[in-house]
Amino acid sequence: MTDLNPRQREAVRHISGPLLVLAGAGSGKTSVITQKIAYLIQECGIPASKIVAVTFTNKASREMKERAGKLVQGKEARGLTVSTFHNLGLNILRREMEFFGLKSGFSIFDAEDSKGLIGELLHQENASDKIDLIRNLISSFKNELVSPAEAVSRAENDAELLAAKVYEVYNRHLRAYNAVDFDDLILLPTTGFRDNKELREKWQNRVHYLLVDEYQDTNSAQYLLVKLLVGSRGALTAVGDDDQSIYAWRGARPENLVELTKDFPSLTVVKLEQNYRSTGRILKAANAVIANNP
Repeated sequence: MTDLNPRQREAVRHISGPLLVLAGAGSGKTSVITQKIAYLIQECGIPASKIVAVTFTNKASREMKERAGKLVQGKEARGLTVSTFHNLGLNILRREMEFFGLKSGFSIFDAEDSKGLIGELLHQENASDKIDLIRNLISSFKNELVSPAEAVSRAENDAELLAAKVYEVYNRHLRAYNAVDFDDLILLPTTGFRDNKELREKWQNRVHYLLVDEYQDTNSAQYLLVKLLVGSRGALTAVGDDDQSIYAWRGARPENLVELTKDFPSLTVVKLEQNYRSTGRILKAANAVIANNP
């Protein structure tokens, strides 16, 4: 760890409780995550198969896995999980198909598949504006862990009421097709862990350390999934920067960074404030813009 600065080294070595690393762009956060994976395996004796690192894009997870692979090779790296949230959820569903009422070879509906099914349910395949609105509302319900019955009771206008009513029928048809949609990859594992202690403890015993990148981009379901996987052990490193949150339009809640301090009172915060990517002039301009954030 000779190539790490003191704050980065502190973040890598902190394993005595939950950790939040506040890291701006260019501050070496990927290095911290990959070096911490190596530290957990080589210095702390945690098997790679018990370590899970998650981020938001396939590109980011590939890069993280490649960099971790250069630090930890051969048998040491066997079973290490570095994936997106959705791939993690898919892995859980595949291992627990029976619990979730799925059969082998279940399908995953993409956005077009979902819109096609909603169009069939409405008997209005050509009403693209209405179909898009309903699909987006159903996606929001799932990301916020809202059940069909709750969606109906919360509806504030005709569009929301229609979407809520379609939501229940839509889910029923998905299961009849032995299918899930993209949002189910997070929703189903999260509600399964929340509502079933045996399933929750089974997976908590599988994941002895969890690392999460771009934490400011988690939505409600993803936040609860992390919380349930970590459990009372508190073996978590979350890396994020609320000034980089750009996904509020799809349900991201940068305030989840603050929620961590409430859910994990023993949380340690480490700030990475040295920038390795940009010149002083660029940083000065960026900080002048960021200074106006709420």
